[in-house]
Amino acid sequence: MFTSTLKTLRRRLHSYISYRVRRAAPYVLTLAGAGLLGSCASVNEPFIDSQGERLPAEVSREVTSTAAMSAAAQIVKQSVAEGMAAGAVLVISRRGQIVERSAFGYAQLFDAEGMKLENPVVMTPGHVFDLASLTKVFATTFAIMMLVDAGVLALDVPVKMYLPKFSSPEKDNISIRHLLTHTAGLAPWKPTYFHARDRREAFTYITSLPLDYPVGEERHYSDLGFMLLGYIVEKVSGKSLDSYLSRNLYEPLGLRHTGFRPLESAIGPLVATSQGNPFERKMVEDPDFGYLIHEDPSRFDAWREYTLLGEVNDGNSWYAHAGVAGHAGLFSTADGLTRLITLLMDDGLYKGLLNNGSLSTKTRLIGAETISEFLTPDQSGNGLGWAMSSDVLPVTDMPAGAFGHTGFTGTYVFANPAQSLIIVLLTNRQNAGVDENGQYPSLSPLRRAVVDAAMSTN
Repeated sequence: MFTSTLKTLRRRLHSYISYRVRRAAPYVLTLAGAGLLGSCASVNEPFIDSQGERLPAEVSREVTSTAAMSAAAQIVKQSVAEGMAAGAVLVISRRGQIVERSAFGYAQLFDAEGMKLENPVVMTPGHVFDLASLTKVFATTFAIMMLVDAGVLALDVPVKMYLPKFSSPEKDNISIRHLLTHTAGLAPWKPTYFHARDRREAFTYITSLPLDYPVGEERHYSDLGFMLLGYIVEKVSGKSLDSYLSRNLYEPLGLRHTGFRPLESAIGPLVATSQGNPFERKMVEDPDFGYLIHEDPSRFDAWREYTLLGEVNDGNSWYAHAGVAGHAGLFSTADGLTRLITLLMDDGLYKGLLNNGSLSTKTRLIGAETISEFLTPDQSGNGLGWAMSSDVLPVTDMPAGAFGHTGFTGTYVFANPAQSLIIVLLTNRQNAGVDENGQYPSLSPLRRAVVDAAMSTN
């Protein structure tokens, strides 16, 4: 059955893939010969995760089969070989046990000029990725959740109660819930750095913008809304977004390789993303690119033109927020994200490990009722912060209660509580650069195929 399942998934992936990074082709044989296309830990051996902790050796095979896990890894391996990304890390967990933990390809394969490095950096499971929009859930949504659970923040209170300057007749009824569900009517994206040198000026600019859509009616994904949520966390907690999360979430969970501005906090080893900001620059400068941004391109001349390594790819986070924003800026490993999702699956209880490897007393970081509210679909079929609809997530058949999110740099998480299944797939699709149309490869086919493989049963 494994062979037929793998062949079916391979054929499906082949039919999906429409983009090939031809510059990576000469490296396929090099990768295969060196054994670097798949640097995988055996599912029968104990793991040491990227946080330096020993993971359990026992692997559950009750629902998700070992064959399905191997099929998922083979799909990622094939995609890296075909140039969809320079490298990738795949971690799959079932009932709190790691059943797949694999690294493929390279953490950096190309330099800023698009030339292949003589000595590319091999990808490992412990490499740290720029999470892009996964920041929205693993930073901002978690922070809002904890503040709501502590009783110091209310989901249905108007935003203006926390940010008084965010007030006008059309905005006065916008609530925290609206921001979390992308139903606040805000514009999807604006280059705040054309008008702001720091977060204070960025906030002033965002508050000056009119709404693009009616409040509370339809979901319109918005980076601006999560920037506002980041400001709210800071206002309510009295701490910066990164400080609040480090003290109240990442440090208690032992996530030493999760945080903002990794170059300042010695988080690493790091995965390279883009060569500057070619995609975002085209968003602003090319009126035919599909983004109606009415800005004079000459107003901004600070574009980065080097390989980004430890600097957040997102321009609004980097140029206007010094790398710490509610919508982008977080860095982490696949292991770290797996641990954070496990916290949600365990109803907010952290089952910590002592130095001798045994479980410590369970610690509750978030209430189960609060987590349930955030993971209850709204009228659009999505949760608070989390995507839960197949209209948003690349999933063939969305199970009830499943949730996840995607990130522009090539990051993806998916969780199916019914199977106690967690999938974390992190790639560096940007490292090879954009194609002739200014686009990065679409990862939706790969993500969908991996989820299909992991959810398949004997």
